[in-house]
Amino acid sequence: MALVDSIAGLSLEEEIRASLIVGEGEIEEGEITGDESDHSTSPNTIIPHQPHVLEHSWTFWFDSPAAKQKQSTWGSSIRPVHTFGTVEEFWSLYNNIHKPSKLAVGADFHCFKHKIEPKWEDPICANGGKWTISFPRGKSDTSWLYTLLAMIGEQFDNGDEICGAVINVRGKQEKISIWTKNATNETAQVSIGKQWKEFLDYNESIGFIFHDDAKKAERFAKSKYTV
Repeated sequence: MALVDSIAGLSLEEEIRASLIVGEGEIEEGEITGDESDHSTSPNTIIPHQPHVLEHSWTFWFDSPAAKQKQSTWGSSIRPVHTFGTVEEFWSLYNNIHKPSKLAVGADFHCFKHKIEPKWEDPICANGGKWTISFPRGKSDTSWLYTLLAMIGEQFDNGDEICGAVINVRGKQEKISIWTKNATNETAQVSIGKQWKEFLDYNESIGFIFHDDAKKAERFAKSKYTV
């Protein structure tokens, strides 16, 4: 089932549990948990809040149009915004930052695994590539959220291959890309591309471009894989 279908119409708390809390058992009605000593707890006892830890920590990065104009080398204007490692931290950040439709034209917003920089030069990204989907201006907000949920919620079978995702805001379109580590691992890349389309309920063809090809041919680089 597509991620869009599985969490549509859920409350914020239900979205968190459905999309990000992995492997947490549910208590059946009438089930007794723990031992008898559990029942001696005072009704007034305050149970400490336990955050829901993600499998990986992630960092949001931002590259503003104004900063790009002043940069001396490519990528020097990208700045880390905040690192999060729990479900609660993710929603706290997400609910207080601009959605893609509200970002200035020329902005790039990234979400990458902690300690991986969203640059071709990063050792983990160097031999990788990316899947990309384009949307009309102002139409990518929901797909960006679902991409983040699938990614940080470890819903990809080959999630270890994923470095992160980026949204590029341009004058007439917004592009979401998922960056991966090993571009030559065709099986893993094709699996990621197919699952991503399922999560977004996206039916058009999408292409995977090697970073090496993008460096050489820039906008004219051709896709090596298509799903």
